Amino acid sequence: MKILTSIQLHELDEYTIEHEPIKSIDLMERAAKAISRAISERWNVRTPIVTFAGPGNNGGDALAVSRMLAEQGYNVTVYLFNTKDHLSEDCAINRDRLTSRVNKFTEVTRGEFELPTLTAETLVIDGLFGSGLMKPLSGGFASLVKFINQTPSTVVSIDVPSGLLCEDNSNNIHSNIIRADLTLTLHQKKLAFLFADNQQYVGKVKVLDIGLSKEFIEQTNTEYTILEEQDVRKLMQPRDDFAHKGSMGSALLVAGSYGMAGAAILAARACTRSGVGKVTVQIPSNNYAVMQMSVPEALVQIGSDPNYFAESVDSEPFDALGIGPGLGQSENTAIALIGQLRRTRSAIVVDADALNILASHRAWMQQLPKEIIMTPHLKEMERLDGNRYNTDYELFIKARELAAHLKAYIILKGHYSALCLPDGNVVFNSTGNSGMATAGCGDVLTGLITGLLARGYSQADACKIGMYLHGLAGDLAIADIGKESLVAGDLITYLPTAFKMLGG
Repeated sequence: MKILTSIQLHELDEYTIEHEPIKSIDLMERAAKAISRAISERWNVRTPIVTFAGPGNNGGDALAVSRMLAEQGYNVTVYLFNTKDHLSEDCAINRDRLTSRVNKFTEVTRGEFELPTLTAETLVIDGLFGSGLMKPLSGGFASLVKFINQTPSTVVSIDVPSGLLCEDNSNNIHSNIIRADLTLTLHQKKLAFLFADNQQYVGKVKVLDIGLSKEFIEQTNTEYTILEEQDVRKLMQPRDDFAHKGSMGSALLVAGSYGMAGAAILAARACTRSGVGKVTVQIPSNNYAVMQMSVPEALVQIGSDPNYFAESVDSEPFDALGIGPGLGQSENTAIALIGQLRRTRSAIVVDADALNILASHRAWMQQLPKEIIMTPHLKEMERLDGNRYNTDYELFIKARELAAHLKAYIILKGHYSALCLPDGNVVFNSTGNSGMATAGCGDVLTGLITGLLARGYSQADACKIGMYLHGLAGDLAIADIGKESLVAGDLITYLPTAFKMLGG
């Protein structure tokens, strides 16, 4: 699914109005029906509703929704803020349609009005400002937002929580943003919804389809997309009936210093579940016995030092290299790492301690081979860049810039993991859950992507399939065992089912 910007969303509305064709007021009515239906499915008519509507089309949506809910028997109180004596055309029409139908209607034309009592039983509909907002809220609207946020009421925002900008909120005034419990957004999730630090504003998100122009969406170029099941299905390669282990690729994992054998084991087990023909793990000799017992399907190579990776190895026989899980960060390991990256000609995945070593030797970043895959979480990305950032959006932009600069593939891991491509485009993942916030899940991803690369997938496809399967395995796991007790090994257990769901 394409993620359109706020400007493109406005163009989509206009295109739909012109080419469906449909009047803008009728398109607003269509949206209001979808929103009111979503509200009535969750709250019964005994729930008192207070609506705060702004002067634009978001306010028009809120007025239409209030009318429809009142017609269903809800007790609805509406405040329309027309402090500059100017409403959008459709907002004005819905004001005129509404006034005699709700329990109480107040049009606020000056800065002061009597604040309503909002209790824990009250449902607040936030329709002050939507996707058209281009600057932080201030003045009376900011005060109103702060008042709403201080009440115990449940808040439903229409399209976008008022005050939240659709893309970049780095310079926003965060106390002036509605904290919604539920956001009923139209057509698609907005880019801002995909960042963890905005979760406090959007709450739960439900996307409502209001039949906007598919033709416009298809012909519009976007920098951002969300990866969905049908996208991944198209990437899956069939398995030849005459395949043998020698034709299905050979993967090398360099992982696991002494005391960190678990990371190597998780990566290796995930790699063996990727469909690859052979997996070889390079480990210190002190990890030999536990690796042989834990992953009997893997071949094992012993390094020159008994405790850590100290010397690069011949990677010529392998189709892909994954390096970093549990590697340690000694200086000898650092030197061996850069030597390994220089000599390897196959596809490479770099994760965990390998990323931390690069963060400590940032000059080495210019020596990385093109099309390398890097899988940092947020803190690892900050260390790679060498700066601290106030918002996840700023860090995301840095990851995107670094991918373009290095001609690399960077998966910035999170709830919506972001695959930053060398061409500047970004693919967000749609699978995964908070149960996966546990040690070792990143090692599983490294092993899985390394195996897919060795199996014959391109860097881009291996990243897309890998992060989708990784999250899907987590979703399947919590359906059976819940979030609280999930461990990284559970992802590996559910990988076969995830593959099967995608036709693998």
